[in-house]
Amino acid sequence: MTTFSQKYQAAKNNSIKFMKKGQISEYLNSLLEMNKYKRLMIAVIAN
Repeated sequence: MTTFSQKYQAAKNNSIKFMKKGQISEYLNSLLEMNKYKRLMIAVIAN
């Protein structure tokens, strides 16, 4: 669970960095990665 949380935070920080730089495709990829880790965290909590 903690690794998912750490990876989620790293993806979040990357998405903010990409948004500020105007790198749209990398920003969207980071959002998708955040979504993946958020779903994994929810699945772990549910079980």
